[in-house]
Amino acid sequence: MISKKITSVDEIRDYFKLCNGIKELDPKIRFAGVINEKGRLVAGGMKEGVEPLESQKEDEVLFMELALKAKMRKEFDKQLGLVNFAMSLREKAIAMSFPIVNSDILYVFADPNVDYQKLVGKILSSITR
Repeated sequence: MISKKITSVDEIRDYFKLCNGIKELDPKIRFAGVINEKGRLVAGGMKEGVEPLESQKEDEVLFMELALKAKMRKEFDKQLGLVNFAMSLREKAIAMSFPIVNSDILYVFADPNVDYQKLVGKILSSITR
């Protein structure tokens, strides 16, 4: 996992680079972004040419919920170990979250028919380089 705290514009640029690389891993990826501990999108976004399934306001609520869930999962780190990723399989999409730096989260949204087992491996390899 990435282990240092984001403190500069260059590091935010690295997040954009990470998100763009993730979006290129599979044509069925719709979105890749980094969310901070307050649920704010700090880098990345929707893949070009893809129509969002939700509004910008709904995205904001979704990101805040994601940040809260990530904080809550940390409560069990001592007993169960660190979270490598979490996934939600829905009818219209798959949502995956990956803890990266401190409380920042890589959030990936893909079509429901993506081969998520392979995709998770590729994403984990991308964020641990």
